[in-house]
Amino acid sequence: MSELKFALETVEIPEDCNVIVGQSHFIKTVEDIFEALVTSSPSLLFGVAFCEASIEKLVRRDGNDPELVDCAVKNALKIGAGHSFVVVLRNGYPINVLSRIKAVQEVCGVFAATANPLQVIVAETSQGRGIIGVIDGGSPVGVEDASGEEWRKNLLRNVIGYKR
Repeated sequence: MSELKFALETVEIPEDCNVIVGQSHFIKTVEDIFEALVTSSPSLLFGVAFCEASIEKLVRRDGNDPELVDCAVKNALKIGAGHSFVVVLRNGYPINVLSRIKAVQEVCGVFAATANPLQVIVAETSQGRGIIGVIDGGSPVGVEDASGEEWRKNLLRNVIGYKR
């Protein structure tokens, strides 16, 4: 039996960006996520990195913005978990693309989709690394009151325009 170690990796998220971290199962992932994203919005900028878990064990990458591709690769290397992927988005939000990413045949699941500070909990054995879970943002400090509810509804309806 091999030794089990744990690591906590902080994801770097550029200003005005969001990140999606997930798990997939095939080398084709990076191309299929690229296609899902590039067809979602003409203004979306993004980088994708996928940690190949077999064959050459390389980080495969793609995107339409070199800075965001580099950021996705840096985060994928830091996490270092087989068959994990990192997407960094600008000029769009996860809510705009998450269903498309989840619909990619190779995608097994999504751990996080956020602009919040994000930490990935990684387990490591002699075989490699795997994502156990994530810490997305901070812990609750209370319960929403009437003014908080009003603020939330205003944000969704008037600022972002997601609700009518």
